Amino acid sequence: MLRLAAAFLAGCLLLTGCDQRGELPAPDAAAGPAQRIITLAPHLTELVYSAGAGDRIVGVVEYSDFPPAALEQPRIGDAFRLDYETITELMPDLVLAWTSGTPADVQERLRDMGLRVVSLDATSLDSVGRELSRIGKLTGTQSIADAAAAAFDARLQTLRAQHAADTTVDVFYQIAAQPLFTITARHVINDAIEVCGGRNIFADIPGVSPAISLESVIAAEPDVIVAGKDAIPGGEAALRKQWADWTSIPAVRNGLVVTVDADRMHRTTLRILDAVEQLCAHLDAARSVAASL
Repeated sequence: MLRLAAAFLAGCLLLTGCDQRGELPAPDAAAGPAQRIITLAPHLTELVYSAGAGDRIVGVVEYSDFPPAALEQPRIGDAFRLDYETITELMPDLVLAWTSGTPADVQERLRDMGLRVVSLDATSLDSVGRELSRIGKLTGTQSIADAAAAAFDARLQTLRAQHAADTTVDVFYQIAAQPLFTITARHVINDAIEVCGGRNIFADIPGVSPAISLESVIAAEPDVIVAGKDAIPGGEAALRKQWADWTSIPAVRNGLVVTVDADRMHRTTLRILDAVEQLCAHLDAARSVAASL
């Protein structure tokens, strides 16, 4: 659960040396393109491969499992505990940290070790491509990264256009069951819901991934209940069983308690749009049900 819990956190973009708008500073000519990279989050590992610099990676954290080549990379710890001795031995010239997932004290210790640490965070679907391009700048593979980012952006805009006129569907996105956790407007998954023409029933409450009560979900009467399949022990069957008694909720009554691919939805990489398409299909099903009633 630590792996999944970490994936649901989000924060504001703060690149090392950025201004308050989160803009990338001018490239450091002395440093040059990174040749030995360590990534401190699975989605950062994936983005480096997408940027065409996977062959520069010398170390990754646990759960870096995509693409398959990432499984062969040396492990240097997990999101909360790093092996600093191994990191030193790997001699990285760039460490990519996750702003909202890598503890600030960990980042500071790495900098105190004399390492070049750049902190990245895609906090919206639109920012995924931008982060990919930033990695391209850091690694000298910008043409590959920019092409991949442009393809991602075009696919995202196509999805938005396809669902721009859709009837709004009320959505409850479940992160965990005990206690119940969800996401607010500050989370990238909220962006995914809106792309599909949905309304996150907890968009306006404080926090990023807050705990909420069962009663608040029942009162909101969502049309669809969604969770990441791998985030729920037992998958969709267990999720349906969890909600089966609450038939006053339209999602339960109409058989719209569903899952999406957690590895895709919960990682801000190019593959997130695969999960967004799954989500959009679920919301389309809810519209079909509503039209038939």
